[in-house]
Amino acid sequence: MPERTAELRRSAIPLLASGAADGPVIPLFAHPGSGRSSLSAVSLAVIGTYTPRKCGIATFTADLVEQLGRYHAEIDTQVYALDAGDGGLRYPDHVSLIEQGDPASYAAAARHINEAAPDAVWLQHEFGIFGGPDGEMVRDLIDGVAAPLIVTFHTVLSRPSANQRRIVEHIISRATQIMVMSRHGRDLLVDLYRAPADRVTVIPHGAPDRPFGREASFKAWLGLQDRNVLMTFGLLGPGKGLEHAIEALPAIIARHPQTIYRIVGATHPNLVKDQGEAYREKLIALAQRLGVGDHVQWDNRFLDTPELLDQLEASDIYLTPYPNLQQATSGTLSYAVALGKAVVSTPYVHARELLAEGVGMLVEPNDSAAIAAAVNALLDDRQRLDALRRRAYAEGRKTIWPRFADASAALVHAAAVQPLGEVPLSAALGLSGFNAMCDATGMFQHAIGIVPDRRHGYCLDDNARALILMNHAAAVPPAERLSRSVIFASFVQYAWNPDRNHFRNFMNFDRTWCEDEGSDDSNGRALWALGDTVEHSPFSDMQAWARHWFDETLHTLDDVQSPRAIAFGMLGAAAVLRGTGNHSRAEALLRRGGAFLETLLAASRRPDWAWFEAVLGYDNPRLPQALIEAGTLCDRPDWTRLGLHTLDWIAQRQIAATGLFRPVGSETFGRQHGQMPFDQQPLEAQAAIEACLAAFRSDPSPRWFDHAVSSYRWFLGANDRGVILGDVASGRCRDGVTPRGANANCGAESILAFQLGHVALQHLLAERRTMQRAGEELAEDDHGPAQTLAHP
Repeated sequence: MPERTAELRRSAIPLLASGAADGPVIPLFAHPGSGRSSLSAVSLAVIGTYTPRKCGIATFTADLVEQLGRYHAEIDTQVYALDAGDGGLRYPDHVSLIEQGDPASYAAAARHINEAAPDAVWLQHEFGIFGGPDGEMVRDLIDGVAAPLIVTFHTVLSRPSANQRRIVEHIISRATQIMVMSRHGRDLLVDLYRAPADRVTVIPHGAPDRPFGREASFKAWLGLQDRNVLMTFGLLGPGKGLEHAIEALPAIIARHPQTIYRIVGATHPNLVKDQGEAYREKLIALAQRLGVGDHVQWDNRFLDTPELLDQLEASDIYLTPYPNLQQATSGTLSYAVALGKAVVSTPYVHARELLAEGVGMLVEPNDSAAIAAAVNALLDDRQRLDALRRRAYAEGRKTIWPRFADASAALVHAAAVQPLGEVPLSAALGLSGFNAMCDATGMFQHAIGIVPDRRHGYCLDDNARALILMNHAAAVPPAERLSRSVIFASFVQYAWNPDRNHFRNFMNFDRTWCEDEGSDDSNGRALWALGDTVEHSPFSDMQAWARHWFDETLHTLDDVQSPRAIAFGMLGAAAVLRGTGNHSRAEALLRRGGAFLETLLAASRRPDWAWFEAVLGYDNPRLPQALIEAGTLCDRPDWTRLGLHTLDWIAQRQIAATGLFRPVGSETFGRQHGQMPFDQQPLEAQAAIEACLAAFRSDPSPRWFDHAVSSYRWFLGANDRGVILGDVASGRCRDGVTPRGANANCGAESILAFQLGHVALQHLLAERRTMQRAGEELAEDDHGPAQTLAHP
């Protein structure tokens, strides 16, 4: 039999490739994947079950990988297969395994995918193939993956449980592109699950491309010459409705005694585990009781695709009597239509769409009489049967593998982040976006898009940072610069609450305070802004004002134990020391803070975790930056070394395998010894740049310069979604990178992070140029002209 099968497959080749005697064969379609030299190479990680596992999702995943490889060589795939973990299956070498019931395996897979740095990840979703209730472990897997996510929903429930709905909506929230195989599935995702309509694409299940009308040859292969062959294929279980097809046989055989019904497929493994072969034996007993046992052939195997297609070719009519009318996809139905089979089916979702307009015959579920009537009508009228088969074959041309591959490749290219060219590093930023967020009171906190949202008023955090920006805004005319500085200084001053000896943070739009005492972090940032003003304001009056308020409010950190608040205060104290040359209380804060951070690091450190806490948060590089500056000013080289080491550690954790800056996402907050890629926020990029500037001044290594540049380029599109956050012309900045792209809002924190990150980078560029010039002069004196590094 295998030899005959191979011979039949070989016979198809000249039918597809050669021309007829009167001229060449004109192809019905083009598959531009071959020779598409203009498409960029893309790497794709595919997650799902995979052959040799015996299930429809595994077959689909294998087909997807095979057809992309055949028709779109520019897409390189790596497979991550969900496995039961029993070691019973041997997977191909290019397949990495995820143990479906082991949470640690999902975390390891996410890390492995991120290290491989694919351009996109394509997840096949079905509730039963992932671990946990309703397969909820899929959430942790996709939450840990940084690349753009494509999702195929193989099942879209119209009446999900609360947990199923939560899982689907979470997946949607992470997805860059979504694929379904039916219009009904698309409508459910958009209407019921609130999926963005522009991200949901219908791609019908792919199907083989074989010649039409070869039943006689394949019937002979099976020894079924001159028989009417009905067929059903799939994992056997009560949900297939096979008892109704068997109950229809007496009426069919009474009219057409040469009819045979072939039921092909193994019993579902879960059913075998619970009940053995009781269900199959029940069906066999039913056929015997009805007197049609000799007209039913059982092939108790899960066939590989080539043999399945051969057996389908031997059939005249394909039956899918499924009682579940919500079934969205049937791969074998797509195969049968593409091979030109007459189909009699219940009107489940996929069948309603694929068999519409006379492509097949639909019958009511659980109705054996209707099945018998439909089959007999076709066998009674061979011309009608042939016409139905030809309509099916013509419809199947729309879903053959080349077209499926083209549509799938288009989805991959739409999702994948393409590498960007060079981005400007030294272009001056505009300030119109910053100015639009300010009024006579200060800087608004939030915006909806680019429009300030007055409902959220103001906060000390942002106005302190805005004051720092004015200290460094040399391009702003002096009068305007002073005017702006005074407004932000006034906000800081008014935020001081002498009754509590603390700064307040949040202010309503009507200038009333929302609280009597702000967070430790906001108090630390206020001290930082005051110290920066002492060191960098070009106006002596502003310097004197800042020195007064720094001295007046420094005690707010006396009992504080928040690492970031202390680090912020230390940065302010370092600025005061540099600006004044001598300030005993500022030096005392630096020494206390340095000792505090050193103690934290010693307590939390472990071989794979060189950090001050068991969790990562926001503004992470500020902790090493504070240690570096304290070590320099307090003559503590050990602190400087610790600061450089921990900055290097956090920098390495925030660089993707592709070299892109991947800041700690806000979803990381509170996860012990963990890191999640989203939502990525501008504050972290600014902190990385400024900490690298401090590190470069202590240790002029190229690594600090390179990391600062990568962090700045994150604003300009070199990020996990390829989205441009910072607008050079206006100086605005989007609020971050989400799984779906950019957060469109432009709040104060983001604008200030972009502006201040730019300021720090310009200082770093200038200091690097100075160092290069000094090196060139030395080299010329000693060895002649030196070769300079290219300016990025």
